Amino acid sequence: MGITEHNDNKSPAEGAFGFIKRWGLLFVILAVSAYGISQGWHQQITISNLIKNQQLLSGYLAEYPILTPLIYFVVYTLAVALSFPGASLLTIAGGFLFGWFFGGLLTVLAATIGAALLFIAAKTSVGATLKARAGPFLDKMSEGFRKNAFSYLLFLRLTPVFPFWLVNIAPALFHVPLSTYLIATFVGIIPGTFAYAFVGAGLDSVILAQEQANPGCSAAGTCEVEISALITPELIWAFAALGLVALIPPIVQRFRGK
Repeated sequence: MGITEHNDNKSPAEGAFGFIKRWGLLFVILAVSAYGISQGWHQQITISNLIKNQQLLSGYLAEYPILTPLIYFVVYTLAVALSFPGASLLTIAGGFLFGWFFGGLLTVLAATIGAALLFIAAKTSVGATLKARAGPFLDKMSEGFRKNAFSYLLFLRLTPVFPFWLVNIAPALFHVPLSTYLIATFVGIIPGTFAYAFVGAGLDSVILAQEQANPGCSAAGTCEVEISALITPELIWAFAALGLVALIPPIVQRFRGK
């Protein structure tokens, strides 16, 4: 009995360590994200600013061919981990600076690592609390994810209508294994990431057209280029089709079960 009491009574130091272990990463993510948004960092991620600083960024890349991609990689990883808005614009910037292949590859790796950090934070910090409050509905969803976790996650990644940050957190509440999460994330974001990187790689032609219509706009940062104008309906339909393909395995499995 004495041994049981000894194990159940934690020292203040152990309790503090447990609190930091459970909530520390989430607190850091929320604090940095809130500070960045309050400082307007996310408002600097625009197509106009990218065009305006084109020569400056290209100069950095020429002078620091290793450091520049590394900085981009770290910034993108943190942006995803902090759920910062503007990930699609950063992906376009990666394609613009490094080309569609290398820029896309850097972005896929950075996004996967950033998503994993947010997933771990949610799983260790808020998962149990949210699960207890959500009740039977979350339990029902959790069962579906356990049966076809990879296919469901792949569908969510391939279909860009779902917020990226939400897809990063939700699987943690459904007890999805980290390995399944990482593989589905890595594979699922490849098409969309390379598509946006390809758009970025072709941004030079857009800048040229804007300069012809409005000379000097790139240097002044007044070129009016909306991201919606760069994404074609065909690209959106392609994403939707890929998402439907990801749903085929669980549907087949369900009919076989019947």
